[in-house]
Amino acid sequence: MSSLTLTTLQNIPLIRQGDNLTDIILNALRETNIELQDNDILVLAQKIVSKAEGRMVNLADVTPSPRAVELAEQTGKDPRAVELVLQESAEVLRARAGAIIVEHKLGFVCANAGIDQSNVKGDGEGEYVLLLPEDPDNSAREIRNAIEKATGKKIGVMIIDSHGRAWRVGTLGVCIGLSGVPALIDERGWKDLFDYALKITIVAVADELAAAASLMMGQAAEGTPIVHARGFPYKLTEGSLKELIRPKEQDMFR
Repeated sequence: MSSLTLTTLQNIPLIRQGDNLTDIILNALRETNIELQDNDILVLAQKIVSKAEGRMVNLADVTPSPRAVELAEQTGKDPRAVELVLQESAEVLRARAGAIIVEHKLGFVCANAGIDQSNVKGDGEGEYVLLLPEDPDNSAREIRNAIEKATGKKIGVMIIDSHGRAWRVGTLGVCIGLSGVPALIDERGWKDLFDYALKITIVAVADELAAAASLMMGQAAEGTPIVHARGFPYKLTEGSLKELIRPKEQDMFR
């Protein structure tokens, strides 16, 4: 029998700019009594990566453009936050009260460019927001390399965020950066129980694991932004965010 075990790492401190996430992860593994094995995967919430990389912005330091002011009036959002959304986006696709749907600079479509205010508190006065990491694949790669060097184990690292879905209510975890983990498994040509060859099945395995890990992390005051996964049912190979992004020419819903 196969099994997938997900364990939230304990005693993760509040992350600040410049913190060494590798040291924090290794300490949390010890605190949780987990010894890394080959093929384990560490799943990190985007927030702690963004905080460590200094992606927090004080809205008091942002001057909104005329376009940001226009969109803010249309959506009822803070024009300074809207300015950051514009700066982080390649294109605005939709806008309505409470939400701006964009193509992020990283390529995926999401609400408000992934900019978040929950669980965000700066050192000074004012309102702070958190931007996504500039290069999540690279962030995952650096953390993976450092942990593999420290432990001698071959692992994977994923960075995940909570996104909405076009046809269903609610958010769920999706992968926005990965290293040492396949993004997709192409099952075309595989045979089913009745010897039928699959023709179109490509599984977003990184997103499937991201959703499961997000379930364990929670969304509010849980304080568990790192999940250890053991038993991932596929061979660890290199993947990248760009594999998960549907090309525009195949996007029927833009």
